[in-house]
Amino acid sequence: MAKEKPRGDIINHSEAADYVAPTDPLLLSRLEWFQDQKLALMVHWGGYSQWGICESWPLSDADASWSRRDVDWESDPACFRRQYFALNRTFHPVRFQPEAWARFAKDAGFRYLIFTTKHHDGFCMFDTQQTDYKVTAPDCPFHTHQYADIARHLFDAFRAQGLGIAAYFSKPDWHCPWYWAAGMDLPVGHWRNPTYDVREHPELWEQFVRFTHAQMMELVERYGRLEILWLDGGQVRPQNGQDIRLGELAARARAVQPWLLFADRTVGGPYENYITPEQTVPEEPLRVPWESCITIGTSFSYRYDDTYKSPRQLVHLLVDIVCKGGNLALNLGGMPDGRLPEPGMRAALGMGEWLKQNGETIYGTRICAPYRQGRFGFTRRGGERYAIYCLPEGECLPQTLLVPMRASGVRLVADGRPLACEAADGGTRVFLPADVAGSAPLALALCMGEGEF
Repeated sequence: MAKEKPRGDIINHSEAADYVAPTDPLLLSRLEWFQDQKLALMVHWGGYSQWGICESWPLSDADASWSRRDVDWESDPACFRRQYFALNRTFHPVRFQPEAWARFAKDAGFRYLIFTTKHHDGFCMFDTQQTDYKVTAPDCPFHTHQYADIARHLFDAFRAQGLGIAAYFSKPDWHCPWYWAAGMDLPVGHWRNPTYDVREHPELWEQFVRFTHAQMMELVERYGRLEILWLDGGQVRPQNGQDIRLGELAARARAVQPWLLFADRTVGGPYENYITPEQTVPEEPLRVPWESCITIGTSFSYRYDDTYKSPRQLVHLLVDIVCKGGNLALNLGGMPDGRLPEPGMRAALGMGEWLKQNGETIYGTRICAPYRQGRFGFTRRGGERYAIYCLPEGECLPQTLLVPMRASGVRLVADGRPLACEAADGGTRVFLPADVAGSAPLALALCMGEGEF
């Protein structure tokens, strides 16, 4: 599964062989719910959107070689950090309309939201009481806006559309004085980890643990029903000397919301309820719950000059992931004025049009051998089998298709009509009417019994 990493923060996900399944029947049922959803809208948004640069990572000297490529106005790291941490004072997304975001997500076929309540830079997009480095603080010009508590209004708007909520939360916090402690720089300088040795300063670490627990419990107790706590920053783990006592936190959180899933990314163990490949898709099907987070553009954060995938590319990506048993979390970066980028929305809405006609082959399905074969992908729902034929841009469907699976009948999913077919070596030959020969991707339902559609 190893692929070239496009960014230095792309880290290997946990191995399926090491997955620890929950034993609580409620959590197992919620994982079935999760696997039914298939498609999430992920949004990275914060003060960094004003500059159109990478989120958070330019703050880390150890990651400067790849994350500061767009920082052409300042070469002094300390000066740059001061400038970056002051972005809260100019963040003013007055065109933010949470209901419009939610309507778009519904129309595009998304089933749940993953939103960055706090990224590694520590700027909180919710009204935390643990720090003043937040969108609702007096020094942020947006704090008087009716939608100032951005996470709350987004969560409410998406729930009103029937969509689930996953709260992205960064475990490391580079603005917190108990993580990046002033005047205690290790020889490596500012990097992904604390600026002090946790073993030598357990009192600082204990303060950070309390701070982290308090913020996560605010989300659980004050921000309505959550389906998932999506925890990023896998360097914060006991094996790395950074134990935030997640088991203790999970017990407290589930006392309030017993159904809550945890995605403790890359850490493994009982609180990584599903694994999360990033900007990549496994080569083979995985037999555990998983979700690939992949950008519609080239970056998780908003870029002024970004390019975006086409609707067909998004459908093909979704098909590839679902046929291997996973979910797709498609990311758009929020713009500094509060909108989502129109080219990315347009691509997602094009995917949504395909899903309106062919969603039964995606939502609520499970893996089905032979999974992927040539240009075909296969899924199943109960006794129904589906074959989805994917073509590159600019190529048209042939008049006949050889589906590598035996079927007694074939139905065109988009409009329900039966298609002529016959047994053939290696599967079933399907004859396509002229009015569908130029369209793709093509979704077919296969009758596996003695009857036909």
